[in-house]
Amino acid sequence: MPYRLEHIPMAERITVGIALNGVTGRMGYRQHLVRSLLAIREQGGVERADGSVIWPELTLVGRSADKLAAVAGRHGLDKVTTSLDEALNDESIDVYFDALTTRHRLAAVNAAIKAGKHVYTEKPIATSLEDALSLARTARDAGVKNGAVADKLYLPGLRKLKRLVDSRFFGRVLSVRGEFGYWVFEGDWQEAQRPSWNYRAEDGGGMVLDMFPHWSYLLEGTFGSPIKSVTAHVTTHIPERFDEHGKAYAATADDAAYAIFELVDGTVVQMNSSWATRVDREELVEFHVDGTEGSAIAGLRKARAQHRAHTPKPVWNPDIDQPIPFRQQWHEVPDNEVFDNGFKLQWEEFLRHVVDDEPWHHDFMAAARGVQLAEAGYRSAREGRRIELEELVL
Repeated sequence: MPYRLEHIPMAERITVGIALNGVTGRMGYRQHLVRSLLAIREQGGVERADGSVIWPELTLVGRSADKLAAVAGRHGLDKVTTSLDEALNDESIDVYFDALTTRHRLAAVNAAIKAGKHVYTEKPIATSLEDALSLARTARDAGVKNGAVADKLYLPGLRKLKRLVDSRFFGRVLSVRGEFGYWVFEGDWQEAQRPSWNYRAEDGGGMVLDMFPHWSYLLEGTFGSPIKSVTAHVTTHIPERFDEHGKAYAATADDAAYAIFELVDGTVVQMNSSWATRVDREELVEFHVDGTEGSAIAGLRKARAQHRAHTPKPVWNPDIDQPIPFRQQWHEVPDNEVFDNGFKLQWEEFLRHVVDDEPWHHDFMAAARGVQLAEAGYRSAREGRRIELEELVL
């Protein structure tokens, strides 16, 4: 049963001050403020082992005083500032969270670390591996706790897939085929679903830099094996788009990437990522996993599986209609639990890590491996060859 604030004495609450930078943006506002931290406050805090709770006290940071005031007023918050320095000099703030655009992240996170704040940030943590490792070193030397968002691991469909892996349902995993993406409108006759900076390389945009860090932690976290190598073809299918004001601009960043990842354990992963594809599948991302004992298809929320004992025996015959109803022969993987918002669950884990030093697996070094994969993907595309990933050390 969730705690309610009115039932928790102040003495049983540990307050953690959090500066949220970038909450007027789509992800910062919807997922991190509303669906995570405000939801945590609504339930009364994050429960600790001794029955007390961690209470997030929020300060909103951004460039527009008007936008910040509107968000704060909408949700009954009273601490806002347009000065990052002011927030970082506030001794009541323990954690800095960054949801800025990618190219602005490095300077802000460095400043937070130097101010002695624990840091949690959206990914990628930097636009280059050199900068990502520099952040990891700086955080280590400062002794601050650090983390990056790994939300895909907390999605219901991927948690069901992980349950199948942990139960050894697949036997030996052979391969994974991933399909991610959807059609992002150009912005001329219909508004685009994503901000224009996503399609400008000079602003830190690009499919590879955006999504390869996700594939890095997702594959390692789900199958327990890091990525060993990458072969990638990267392209910009739509060369011209229109910004938020209807003005045409050159799309200098990639909008699609077609990659083969090889995991250390030998699993082969084919991953298509595209913002220029129309969807003919149940969810915007799906992973098809084949193993010696069974196969599964997992998306954002659903997962279906087929054991070897239930596998049909098709025969190639193009002269007749296919007599086997393949899709009807897969079985739904049950929920077996109530799935909370993935961003919120990871926020709860990070707050327990900060307060109680509970285990944490998504630090800056894990995030740096994601940036390393993105760099290797771009290099593979430029040089037309397979790139092996070296083990990262500080």
